[in-house]
Amino acid sequence: MDTYGLIGYPLSHSFSIGYFNEKFQNEGIDAEYVNFEIPQIEMLPEIIASNPHLVGLNVTIPYKEKVMGYLDYVSPEARAIGAVNVISVIHKGRETILKGYNSDVIGFTQSIKPMLEPFHKKALILGTGGASKAINYSLRSLGLETVFVSRYERPGTISYDKITGEDVQEYNVIVNCTPCGMYPHTNECPNLPYEAMDSHNLLYDLVYNPNETMFMHKGAQHGATVVNGLEMLLLQAFASWEFWHNR
Repeated sequence: MDTYGLIGYPLSHSFSIGYFNEKFQNEGIDAEYVNFEIPQIEMLPEIIASNPHLVGLNVTIPYKEKVMGYLDYVSPEARAIGAVNVISVIHKGRETILKGYNSDVIGFTQSIKPMLEPFHKKALILGTGGASKAINYSLRSLGLETVFVSRYERPGTISYDKITGEDVQEYNVIVNCTPCGMYPHTNECPNLPYEAMDSHNLLYDLVYNPNETMFMHKGAQHGATVVNGLEMLLLQAFASWEFWHNR
């Protein structure tokens, strides 16, 4: 039986395990998908060694960047982004080859592209982790200017407390790449001037649990178009399967 899995920490609310195990059951595929909750990335070689039937892995917070040092090959796109979230595990005799890819870009681009209007020219990216790098790559490929937002100001990044109402009107696409607002912390949301938003704003939350985050709720109250990360996850899952099997 082939094994697929997810590495990250924590993994209490993983979409992938339910999606893929349901797919395997529905399509009669002799495989299983397992969550590998590892507190340190240094445990990855042990996961690989102790699972000889492992075919592919997904990678989530906080290892999308750290995992790159363990791979034999990283796709040009994933290298340009600086983050990997799909690993193809290839067994050749006693040798195991690990190839890294990024499906965040594929999922996000296909999901947001139909929603963009001509007046969407600039975007705020909330967070600076592995997912935010892929979102930045995607938005720039779609022709938008981008600025990162974090708790701390540094070159190329502004802090939340510096964002004004004028900023959210100019940078009217806002993508939350942080876990802020994720279950069980559903009453939390990024600190933004939501009252300055209107129908020109597009708020995209990579969080998908709950279905409507407080970030989305507050934006919608002022007329913004809002969307969660579920479609992106589905598109990522399709892309992961392609990476695992077209090798």
